[in-house]
Amino acid sequence: MNLTRRDFLQLIGVAGLAGFFSPGAIRAGWGADGDPYEIPDFGNVTLLHMTDSHAQLLPVWWREPGVNIGVGAEWNKTPHIVGKWKLDYYGVSADSPEGYALSCLDYDAMANRYGKIGGYAHIASLVKRYRDHLGSRAILLDGGDSWQGSATSLWTQAADMVGAQNVLGVDYFTGHWEFTYGQDRVEYLIKKKLKANFLAQNVFTIPWGDPVFQPYAIHETAGRKVAIIGQAFPFTPIANPAYMIPNWEFGIHTRHMQKMVDECRQKHKADVVVVLSHNGANVDKKLASLVSGIDIIFGGHTHEIMGPRPVKVGKTLVINTSTNGKILARFDLDVGKGKLKGWRFHYLPVISNMIPADQEMESYIHRARAPYLDKLSVPLATTESLLYRRDNFNGTFDQLLCNALIDEMDCEAAFSPGFRWGYCKLPGETITMEDVMAQTAITYPNVTVSEFTGTQIKNIMEQVGDNIFNKDPYYVQGGDMIRVGNIQYTFNPDETIYHRCSDMMLGGKPMLPNKKYKVAGWASMQQVEGKPVWEVFSNWLRAQKHVRVEKMDLPRLTSNMRTNHGIAYPKKYQL
Repeated sequence: MNLTRRDFLQLIGVAGLAGFFSPGAIRAGWGADGDPYEIPDFGNVTLLHMTDSHAQLLPVWWREPGVNIGVGAEWNKTPHIVGKWKLDYYGVSADSPEGYALSCLDYDAMANRYGKIGGYAHIASLVKRYRDHLGSRAILLDGGDSWQGSATSLWTQAADMVGAQNVLGVDYFTGHWEFTYGQDRVEYLIKKKLKANFLAQNVFTIPWGDPVFQPYAIHETAGRKVAIIGQAFPFTPIANPAYMIPNWEFGIHTRHMQKMVDECRQKHKADVVVVLSHNGANVDKKLASLVSGIDIIFGGHTHEIMGPRPVKVGKTLVINTSTNGKILARFDLDVGKGKLKGWRFHYLPVISNMIPADQEMESYIHRARAPYLDKLSVPLATTESLLYRRDNFNGTFDQLLCNALIDEMDCEAAFSPGFRWGYCKLPGETITMEDVMAQTAITYPNVTVSEFTGTQIKNIMEQVGDNIFNKDPYYVQGGDMIRVGNIQYTFNPDETIYHRCSDMMLGGKPMLPNKKYKVAGWASMQQVEGKPVWEVFSNWLRAQKHVRVEKMDLPRLTSNMRTNHGIAYPKKYQL
């Protein structure tokens, strides 16, 4: 029997009805005669989801992590598998566009073969294509972290990104890094400029406990009621400076979430209930296990690949849709009266070379960036190494940043935050001011120099490590381990706080508990004086002219578990 591509996808769709999705569904379309973005009709409601674009209007390079460790019940479970193990889990060939999107393997070669990912003009082409075909049944969800991560978003205080969201036609939106522009700016943009509905059931006023934002919306289409509940990042005043949002209280608020779900179902007679979340993947999975009545959680924050099939927790489907516009997720739903009857899921890599740019969005981006092009394009140095950030421990871009802090601030060691945003640069490319800002563009950028004892250094690292590797997802704030410069150590993610870090070294010598060391850092939670980090980093890069990462301050990893899957350090950096 010879199947056409459409026949094949229709057979795949039947599996979707049963709650399964073949990992070959996307891959089947990458042939010369097929259109990978053509999707057969199904159901009566379509939800499109993007998240964590981090203000990248243009296509970028984005490498998946080589280390993404899950602890406790999450050990070796999606999304905590990487490289070969991730591709094997989903049945994806490494030598394919889907393999390029899902893994870090042979990244340089694969990037040169397939090109950059994301870009709002390319996302807009897909969104418009589906909306033109589906009409009002298509709903676009933005999971947040869309206003921060670029020079232009910082310099315009997110105005450029609000404009892009408006052109794209985002319907519903929640947030995290958005709040670092401060309460007044956030409220002004949401009330005066943003066309989308901003939703957050878990943000309340201090001390009165009144809701700050609309907690949910009831979206009616095709004769059905879709409840969309917003969940902003619950740890915002801990992970980011609390002084920027002094009158707002955040949290997961599981009980209030249950109340909102019940209200949507009972008061508003919602036929399907979805959560637009910025919790992070593991927190979403725990939330799904504790709250009944949620059909789908569309997650963000941890930049995880959770596809090409969703995770099912009880009766709730959970996804996370990567970062930097890399993936557009699409759920086609068959919504009956009061229940979800069936679904099909499509995890669509946005490979810019394969999608024409939308002219309206492209024109908008050109206008938004034009006043800043001279500043953005200033050349600083050429990289001879692949530069990336996203890994549980030091990435090569952060290693350079730590080296710069040590040299420029005349310090013995350096700390850099474990931010997961910040795109890649390929070997041979010029590092520009725009690239530096893509690693550092925050509203609290000042560099500090402190004297810490060896014990204090260890305790700082232990506290950050517990935020990342606590076995209870509700104590995990996301992000990656603090990046270190000139510090070497052994790390056991399965241990408890104050027992994960050992064999502490500085400059190859044992770190003495009571000796004070001069340490540079940035992104302080307190208001501090100092140079912005991008000034320090750019000055160092100019002086270097050419940069190569020869040595990485990576920990020696140990584990209580019998296996160590999901670890794919480049061989040259393994300790």
